[in-house]
Amino acid sequence: MAAGNQQEDKAPGGAAKTDSKKVIYAAIGANLGIAVAKFVVAGVTGSAAMLAEGIHSAVDTGNELLLLVGERMSVRPPDRRHPFGYGKSMYFWALIVALSVFSLGGGLSIYHGIEALRQPPPLEDPLWNYVVLGVAALFEGYSWNVSRLALNAARRPGASLWQTMRASKDASVFTVFIEDSAALLGIVVAVAGIALGHWFDNPYFDPAASVLIGLLLVGAAITLARETGALLVGESVDAEQLAQLHALFEGEPALVEVGKLRTMQLGPGDVLLAASVKFRSELRMHEVEQAIARLENAIAAQHPDIRHLYLESAVLRSALR
Repeated sequence: MAAGNQQEDKAPGGAAKTDSKKVIYAAIGANLGIAVAKFVVAGVTGSAAMLAEGIHSAVDTGNELLLLVGERMSVRPPDRRHPFGYGKSMYFWALIVALSVFSLGGGLSIYHGIEALRQPPPLEDPLWNYVVLGVAALFEGYSWNVSRLALNAARRPGASLWQTMRASKDASVFTVFIEDSAALLGIVVAVAGIALGHWFDNPYFDPAASVLIGLLLVGAAITLARETGALLVGESVDAEQLAQLHALFEGEPALVEVGKLRTMQLGPGDVLLAASVKFRSELRMHEVEQAIARLENAIAAQHPDIRHLYLESAVLRSALR
């Protein structure tokens, strides 16, 4: 017999959703303007690295639009076919973004770089390349900082930014953070390729930079796929939060045994908890109900992301028989 409670009086992660959309809108504005500028300059100068960067920014713009689709779908209320809501839609669309970065961003950049290595274009005046890449760095840096601040809002004492990103359950935020990190590194690679090509009067550095940018995007895509894939198939909360939940249950005087606690991330700010517990056999039913209410209130106060609580107890089964 399971005793269940679902706290669905308001949409999960309301404040987090606002922060996520702010991060996405900042990224869209930055990437759209940058993509246009990069393509124009790539057409003028013939730079393969600049074209790779233009492809990268255009793909990122499309990816942010896909994230907005995920955001919109994830807040739909539960229905008969999806009783736990649509929170995992965000993870599905984030996984599509990872595939997009891998195939369109990484694949096209590598392909174009290899083609340019076979017949490298003549070196042109790099001034506009540097100007556009410098402006791109400013815009990408702004977008990256917005996502960094959103991650820092959930950062635990002593945790690095990388650890915070790995622990984040908000796919919108960590997707933009990974994309923008790859974009900033890509700009560094593009500048290095263009500068070395002119320094050594060698046209092969520029297309080689395009291949490196493609490989960088492939790495970012693999990281994204790993993070979103784990959430999509039902990732648990982290070990620290699980230990806190164990301590909370063990502190309830009505329980004599606390078995397994199973959790599943249903979406950003939305977690399911199924707990196997044993109530004291001498308790009356109304006393058990009071104990369940205490547990619900304590969990809601300390772990507001846990919106679905299910308790399974052999004592309850015996009593109901």
